[in-house]
Amino acid sequence: QVQLVESGGGLVQAGGSLRLSCVVSGRTSTYAMAWFRQAPGKERRFVVTITGSGGRTYSADSVKGRFTISRDNAKNTVYLEMNSLKPEDTAVYYCAARDDRSALFYTKEYEYDYWGQGTQVTVSS
Repeated sequence: QVQLVESGGGLVQAGGSLRLSCVVSGRTSTYAMAWFRQAPGKERRFVVTITGSGGRTYSADSVKGRFTISRDNAKNTVYLEMNSLKPEDTAVYYCAARDDRSALFYTKEYEYDYWGQGTQVTVSS
Protein backbone atom coordinates (compact mmCIF):
# COMPACT_ATOMS: atom_id res chain seq x y z
CA GLN A 1 0.00 0.00 0.00
CA VAL A 2 1.23 3.50 -0.79
CA GLN A 3 2.30 5.53 2.23
CA LEU A 4 3.48 9.15 2.37
CA VAL A 5 5.37 10.65 5.32
CA GLU A 6 6.23 14.36 5.45
CA SER A 7 8.99 15.95 7.49
CA GLY A 8 11.00 19.16 7.73
CA GLY A 9 8.42 21.58 9.05
CA GLY A 10 9.22 24.08 11.75
CA LEU A 11 9.44 27.73 12.73
CA VAL A 12 11.24 30.17 10.46
CA GLN A 13 11.48 33.95 10.23
CA ALA A 14 9.94 35.85 7.33
CA GLY A 15 12.35 35.91 4.42
CA GLY A 16 13.91 32.64 5.47
CA SER A 17 13.96 29.24 3.82
CA LEU A 18 12.83 25.74 4.65
CA ARG A 19 12.88 22.38 2.88
CA LEU A 20 10.17 19.79 3.32
CA SER A 21 10.56 16.12 2.46
CA CYS A 22 8.00 13.46 1.62
CA VAL A 23 9.08 9.82 1.63
CA VAL A 24 6.82 7.68 -0.54
CA SER A 25 6.39 3.91 -0.63
CA GLY A 26 6.03 2.18 -3.96
CA ARG A 27 7.09 3.38 -7.38
CA THR A 28 7.37 7.16 -7.28
CA SER A 29 7.91 7.24 -11.04
CA THR A 30 4.33 6.06 -11.45
CA TYR A 31 2.83 8.97 -9.59
CA ALA A 32 2.17 12.61 -10.09
CA MET A 33 3.18 14.28 -6.82
CA ALA A 34 2.00 17.50 -5.25
CA TRP A 35 2.13 19.66 -2.17
CA PHE A 36 -0.99 21.22 -0.68
CA ARG A 37 -1.35 23.41 2.39
CA GLN A 38 -4.08 24.28 4.86
CA ALA A 39 -4.05 27.27 7.18
CA PRO A 40 -6.31 27.33 10.28
CA GLY A 41 -9.90 28.00 9.27
CA LYS A 42 -9.01 27.83 5.58
CA GLU A 43 -9.54 25.29 2.82
CA ARG A 44 -6.77 22.98 1.73
CA ARG A 45 -5.13 24.61 -1.28
CA PHE A 46 -2.84 23.47 -4.07
CA VAL A 47 0.76 24.65 -3.86
CA VAL A 48 2.92 22.89 -6.46
CA THR A 49 3.05 19.65 -8.46
CA ILE A 50 5.45 17.55 -10.50
CA THR A 51 4.16 15.23 -13.21
CA GLY A 52 4.45 11.46 -13.07
CA SER A 53 6.05 11.48 -16.51
CA GLY A 54 8.59 13.99 -17.75
CA GLY A 55 9.18 15.83 -14.48
CA ARG A 56 7.32 18.98 -15.47
CA THR A 57 6.35 21.31 -12.62
CA TYR A 58 3.55 23.78 -12.03
CA SER A 59 2.95 26.05 -9.05
CA ALA A 60 0.21 28.24 -7.67
CA ASP A 61 0.57 31.96 -8.33
CA SER A 62 0.96 32.63 -4.61
CA VAL A 63 4.24 30.70 -4.46
CA LYS A 64 5.57 30.96 -8.00
CA GLY A 65 9.21 31.96 -8.00
CA ARG A 66 9.60 31.14 -4.30
CA PHE A 67 8.79 27.42 -3.97
CA THR A 68 10.31 24.55 -5.96
CA ILE A 69 9.25 20.91 -6.08
CA SER A 70 11.68 18.14 -6.98
CA ARG A 71 11.93 14.38 -6.69
CA ASP A 72 14.62 11.76 -6.15
CA ASN A 73 13.28 8.43 -7.34
CA ALA A 74 16.26 6.53 -5.94
CA LYS A 75 15.28 7.73 -2.47
CA ASN A 76 11.52 7.61 -3.09
CA THR A 77 11.43 11.19 -1.87
CA VAL A 78 9.77 14.39 -3.03
CA TYR A 79 11.00 17.75 -1.79
CA LEU A 80 9.55 21.21 -1.41
CA GLU A 81 12.15 23.97 -1.25
CA MET A 82 10.58 27.13 0.16
CA ASN A 83 12.38 30.46 -0.09
CA SER A 84 11.47 34.05 0.78
CA LEU A 85 8.87 32.77 3.22
CA LYS A 86 6.04 35.05 4.28
CA PRO A 87 3.76 34.89 7.35
CA GLU A 88 0.88 34.00 5.03
CA ASP A 89 2.74 30.79 4.13
CA THR A 90 2.01 29.50 7.63
CA ALA A 91 0.03 26.27 7.28
CA VAL A 92 0.09 22.52 7.59
CA TYR A 93 1.74 21.21 4.44
CA TYR A 94 0.64 17.90 2.92
CA CYS A 95 2.18 15.82 0.18
CA ALA A 96 -0.09 13.89 -2.15
CA ALA A 97 0.21 11.27 -4.89
CA ARG A 98 -1.97 10.53 -7.88
CA ASP A 99 -2.06 6.85 -8.85
CA ASP A 100 -1.69 7.42 -12.58
CA ARG A 101 1.42 7.95 -14.65
CA SER A 102 0.78 11.08 -16.65
CA ALA A 103 2.43 14.12 -18.20
CA LEU A 104 -0.55 16.25 -17.20
CA PHE A 105 -0.89 18.63 -14.27
CA TYR A 106 -3.42 18.02 -11.48
CA THR A 107 -4.18 20.81 -9.05
CA LYS A 108 -7.33 19.73 -7.21
CA GLU A 109 -7.50 17.82 -3.96
CA TYR A 110 -9.96 15.22 -5.25
CA GLU A 111 -7.60 14.30 -8.09
CA TYR A 112 -5.10 12.73 -5.67
CA ASP A 113 -5.31 9.22 -4.25
CA TYR A 114 -2.84 9.19 -1.34
CA TRP A 115 -1.99 11.72 1.36
CA GLY A 116 0.53 12.20 4.11
CA GLN A 117 -0.34 13.34 7.63
CA GLY A 118 1.11 16.82 7.16
CA THR A 119 3.90 18.88 8.67
CA GLN A 120 3.50 22.29 10.31
CA VAL A 121 5.26 25.32 8.86
CA THR A 122 5.13 28.55 10.85
CA VAL A 123 6.58 31.79 9.51
CA SER A 124 7.07 34.61 12.00
CA SER A 125 7.14 38.29 11.08
